[in-house]
Amino acid sequence: MNKFNKLQTEGRNPLSMNIDQLSTLEMLRVINQEDLTVPLIIRDNLESLAKAVDLIYQQLKRGGSLIYVGAGTSGRLGLLDAFECPPTFGVPSKTVRGVIAGGQKALLGAVEENEDAFVEGKLAICENEINEFDVVVGLSASGLTPFVLGALDEAKTRQAKTIAIINNPNPELEANCDVVVVCETGPEVITGSTRMKVGTAQKLILNMISTSVMIKLGKVYQNLMVDVKPTNQKLINRAINIIGEATQVSFEEAKTVFSKTQDVKVSILMLKGNLDKDSAIKLLTDANGNIQEALKKAK
Repeated sequence: MNKFNKLQTEGRNPLSMNIDQLSTLEMLRVINQEDLTVPLIIRDNLESLAKAVDLIYQQLKRGGSLIYVGAGTSGRLGLLDAFECPPTFGVPSKTVRGVIAGGQKALLGAVEENEDAFVEGKLAICENEINEFDVVVGLSASGLTPFVLGALDEAKTRQAKTIAIINNPNPELEANCDVVVVCETGPEVITGSTRMKVGTAQKLILNMISTSVMIKLGKVYQNLMVDVKPTNQKLINRAINIIGEATQVSFEEAKTVFSKTQDVKVSILMLKGNLDKDSAIKLLTDANGNIQEALKKAK
């Protein structure tokens, strides 16, 4: 029996059976209506997502890395989230990484045959030198992707923590992974096109995971991304605006302090704590980069 035949994500959606006969507006309404179901399905999985976030936070706090593993759309979404973490949260590129079946070639075009390679999944984990401090997150619509299963298997062998984010139940994964998030998005508008609702769900989930982990690591003060790396003029202006928002000073005053520090966190601590640069740096270091904790010590 073909094990893929019974997957919800491969089933036909009764709400879109005649989509090829609809007007453009009616077609868009069907797609939009189905998309609206995704956040509600994710909401039903917040407890398991919270466990995933806490596990990743603990591993990164120990100096480990977060590695997303996927094939096709799932792999590209994992890479996208990994690529965006360094400029947004100021973490080294090795802290959050993505692994995709087929490697770099899969970023430029579809190489879907690579997702069937269980051994290549294992090799990818070996090549990334995964160890017990790391956490590997497998992304798979079916929950059966051999490349992802191989990666999770090797990660477990190396005593890394493992998380699976899937869109169909897989009891075997649930028994073998530390955390499993089963986000059952059901049949796609176009049968089997898991770049649609599944892709949307995975993107939302990855946003939630990486953002929440970085907040817990002190990369966010209030709701400001204070570890942004000002590598161009737009980001320099953003950094200065963040300092101004956090401290309620003018743009010019924030700019003056930033010109002395070239660091958003240090600038905020100097202004809010009425500190000199060296004192602010020491407090921030003692507080592991957490502004809220540093401010408590400044009082």
